Amino acid sequence: MIMRMNPLTALMRFQTLLWVSGGVQALAALAPPIDSTTTTSRRNLLRRVATGIVATAATTAIAAPTPAATTATETTTTTATTILPQQQQQQQQDVYFGVGCFWHIQHEFVEAERSLLKRGDTELTSRAGYAGGKAAGKGGKVCYHNFQSIADYGKLGHGEVVGMTLPAEQITKFTDVYFSLFNPRTKDRVDPMDKGGEYRSLIGLPGGMNHASVPAMEAIAKDAGFKIVAGKGDDPDTLGKQIVYLYDTAQFPFYQAEVYHQYHNDFQSPPYGKAYNQLATAAFEDGRLQTTGCPDRV
Repeated sequence: MIMRMNPLTALMRFQTLLWVSGGVQALAALAPPIDSTTTTSRRNLLRRVATGIVATAATTAIAAPTPAATTATETTTTTATTILPQQQQQQQQDVYFGVGCFWHIQHEFVEAERSLLKRGDTELTSRAGYAGGKAAGKGGKVCYHNFQSIADYGKLGHGEVVGMTLPAEQITKFTDVYFSLFNPRTKDRVDPMDKGGEYRSLIGLPGGMNHASVPAMEAIAKDAGFKIVAGKGDDPDTLGKQIVYLYDTAQFPFYQAEVYHQYHNDFQSPPYGKAYNQLATAAFEDGRLQTTGCPDRV
């Protein structure tokens, strides 16, 4: 007799497998052998894994309302809202930063939240996600590459980012952190094997180029050897160009990535440890992370 598992239970059990086994190591164990011509990029590894796990909830960008304009195939993006208490919203702003794979970037911004803002584990707002595309899929979904081709973030023009909620006066400090994540020798992202617009360098701020922090951010970028330019949406890769696209979050909002991508180990560092991986469990249980309505499979 074949027992059928509740989809959400299956999702959480798969996450536990990833955390206990070290994330990438667990994925590699599930994949068939790599031949000598295969790269070790994250995209290639994930595409070789078939997990069969499906989430049933249909939630869009984290804490964001369901997009108003929905068609048979896609819907235009809408503004994401903050996840902090109502009384703090006027002092806090939703932003995002992206440069290559979001696994490593999320870890670095978690550390920045802890050191610069003195936030505890239950106050962390850094979430892996997608942004910078002109549209979302049916029902407002934006998803990782999946075998069903449902709302594929790459096909929709989005890049991998880490979204967070910051005090407006701290944005420039987090910009310093952001530009420290590039390879100082090559002036490019540290994972150049992942290529394409999905891995471009991008920032999202309320108002985009009109945000009050932009002049200071442009100076930081210049000192690091980069130039900030206005993003138009669906923009191409920035590899080798030393530019960073800046988007208006009202026009190009943040979409939370699937739960299994959150607080994940990466290819740039040793495993971050069980305590870090399990931050996803706490964030899921208290509502800072939500199911996305995506297939929740690689």
